[in-house]
Amino acid sequence: MPSHHHKKTKDPHKARHSPRQHGTPKQHGVTEEGTMAEVAGRAAMSDDNSDITMERDDSASGHGSEAGSVELRDQGDGASITDASLEGTEVKWAGPSRAPLLAVKTEINIPLLLLTVIAMVTRMWRLEYPNSVVFDEMHFGRFASMYTRKMFFFDVHPPLGKLIIAFGGYLGDFSGNFTWDRIGTDYPPSVPVWYLRLFPALFGSLLVPLTYQTTVELGYNHWTATLAGGMVLVENSLITQSRFLLIDSFLLFFIMATLLCLLKFWRLKHSPFSLSWWSWLGGTGIMLACACSVKYVGVFTVLLVGWLICHELWNLIGDKRLTMHDLLSHFLARAGLLAVLPLLLYLLLFHMHLQLANRSGPHDEMMTSAFQATMEGGLSRITKSQPVSIAYGSQITLRHTHGMFLGRPCWLHSHQATYPIRYHDNRGSSAQQQVTCYSFKDINNWWIVKDPGRTTLYVDDPPKLIRHGDIIQLIHGTSSRALNSHNVAAPLSPYSQEVTCYIDYNISLPAQNLWRVELVDSADEGDTWRSIQSHIRLVHVNTSAALKVSGLQLPDWGFHQLEVVSDRLIQQDPTVWNVEEHKYTQVDQEDVVGNNEETFNQATYVDTMDDQPLMGFFGKFAELQWKMISTNKELQQEHKYSSSPVEWPLMERGVAYWLHPRTNAQIHFLGNPLVWWSGVLGILGYLALLGGFLVRRRRACFDMDDESWQRYILTGELLLGGWVLHYVPFFLMERTLFLHHYLPALVFKIILLAVMVENIHSHVLRWSVHRNVFSALCAVWVTCIYFTYRKFAPLTYGNSNLSADEVTDLRWMESWDLLIQVL
Repeated sequence: MPSHHHKKTKDPHKARHSPRQHGTPKQHGVTEEGTMAEVAGRAAMSDDNSDITMERDDSASGHGSEAGSVELRDQGDGASITDASLEGTEVKWAGPSRAPLLAVKTEINIPLLLLTVIAMVTRMWRLEYPNSVVFDEMHFGRFASMYTRKMFFFDVHPPLGKLIIAFGGYLGDFSGNFTWDRIGTDYPPSVPVWYLRLFPALFGSLLVPLTYQTTVELGYNHWTATLAGGMVLVENSLITQSRFLLIDSFLLFFIMATLLCLLKFWRLKHSPFSLSWWSWLGGTGIMLACACSVKYVGVFTVLLVGWLICHELWNLIGDKRLTMHDLLSHFLARAGLLAVLPLLLYLLLFHMHLQLANRSGPHDEMMTSAFQATMEGGLSRITKSQPVSIAYGSQITLRHTHGMFLGRPCWLHSHQATYPIRYHDNRGSSAQQQVTCYSFKDINNWWIVKDPGRTTLYVDDPPKLIRHGDIIQLIHGTSSRALNSHNVAAPLSPYSQEVTCYIDYNISLPAQNLWRVELVDSADEGDTWRSIQSHIRLVHVNTSAALKVSGLQLPDWGFHQLEVVSDRLIQQDPTVWNVEEHKYTQVDQEDVVGNNEETFNQATYVDTMDDQPLMGFFGKFAELQWKMISTNKELQQEHKYSSSPVEWPLMERGVAYWLHPRTNAQIHFLGNPLVWWSGVLGILGYLALLGGFLVRRRRACFDMDDESWQRYILTGELLLGGWVLHYVPFFLMERTLFLHHYLPALVFKIILLAVMVENIHSHVLRWSVHRNVFSALCAVWVTCIYFTYRKFAPLTYGNSNLSADEVTDLRWMESWDLLIQVL
């Protein structure tokens, strides 16, 4: 690359000719005609729009007077036209202008318009095909159904994407009466497939013009922006992900909209605190909130924007023209609109979600009892009139509070079966009655709280309430046996102790059935044990071990229920329980205990929870967030089409989305191979050029002007940084991953690839012949990208009845597991 070692110096003789500034007009980027135009732009003669004619006498320089005539329009800003450049110019009044009362000036960006229209066509063409469930439509469609029926559901993703899909269903009068059982199930006429798929396709289409605009705002030319938008346009994976009830197109749209708003905001750095400045800064915060409210991948965008804003603030701190008041204003503006505003919007969307899904649904049991009690129907119908405070004589069911770490809820349970005399490892057992944690509601889940100092099992009047630190016994309702533990190793957890219901065999194994109640959320002795609301630990008095669910499943002799043990490590989530259902016993002992299920359930009670405060929004929000994040980490099921992040840049594995039941027509999630593979070269090319430019600049060889260099660095921070932040964190995740998790990083990679084409053309190739050859090669490359899109279109749209040979021909990599049916 040629270097620039010397800068042009000003001619001192010419510098003295100017009465106002040193240097020639050319050195300041202004010619004589440019100076006139500048003056014309700010000249004003009165408050009314008017025309003036200016004539310069250039006879001294040998020019005709008509050459210096120019017409100017007054802008009404009160500016003066006294300028050295107008000396010798005669100004004449030209009278008022005759502009129309109403005038509209319109500019049409043809490439942007064409990209948008074609994107709409490619994403929405035959949108209702196939008329059957495709891939994860079975999940997101089911969620839309539950919104329609106002039923609560649980999902690991935030609600915005599902709310948008449900709104499409609302527009199509969707009743929600479809079960979404499995992939390939045909949709009945009552399901408005086109409306349900409308908004994913619309947002996927708008990603194309967003990509174009973002490239332009980065400072690159419209050819480069057209290239970037065009590659997104014909990227098969983005088309596939936009045509079905999936939420990735929403995520990609909001990520790119965040970057566009941020770049628009930076364009106004010389107009701080103007209306446009506030608007684009607020738009950045809103789009950021929306990205995080679709998928937690949006947090990576938060990190990207946060880094860029911190970098910007650091530069502002170094600007000595800004006072401390200015710096504080800049900081508070960004903190308010990029942190507080997104958080408020995030909370608002969850509030909307909980308001729309406020009825009991199939996922209730994933939440705590306190959460369930706030929903219409279900548990709330049972608990709303039950007693509040636990007393001696109370009948209760004990639910494992954090049971969802096991993947399902469970309740403390016992039955008549006993532990085997010897366990699988030949260890001896106590042969006492089994105690387990059972995942279904059952009569054997009921227990009676007994005062160790009394023989009666009914509630006194007034009730003797149980408080933090009190000692109790738990009597199993249907077998009359007390909850017990002793120094015998548990069946599957030999480092913990066995928990049983004690049977007196008249041998040297005395009962040890006293338990201390410890309230988790309070350490005050006076606090009472309350149903639903109190989280407790039951600590065995004799051994100081806490009642715990180990999470291990018992073998056949334990009916595959979950093992319950007592563990000396008390402070852990598996030892936390809460009372879910509660009754006061007000009949004699003989009517309560025993195997008579009907008599047991007829025990009456008084007192009520009707006036007790329910869990509020922030409590529900916190619980839901914790459950979503923890469950997301635990998604580790084996899947035939799962892949690792190492395989993503070169697209080594796809995902089968749908297969026609009678032909080889199929939808397979694969991208445009040329785009994916070229994108890797774009990343490597950027790093190579960056290294080369840095070395040359160190040696005072400047291949770019300062503006181009700053744009190149910003490109790396925004695009390469965005690719890294949306890709590398997946290496740290242990959950099941698929190729579509790479899509946000892919969009960054595509734009980086496009701008690298311009950088090579403008700053690496110096000779016109080299640029012409490079342009021709790029034209061939773009043509190949288009034909590759066409070749893989049958896998994108699934509308071609492929033969086995045609499917094999599309298998460019051995690891692509395309489906072939024996017809």
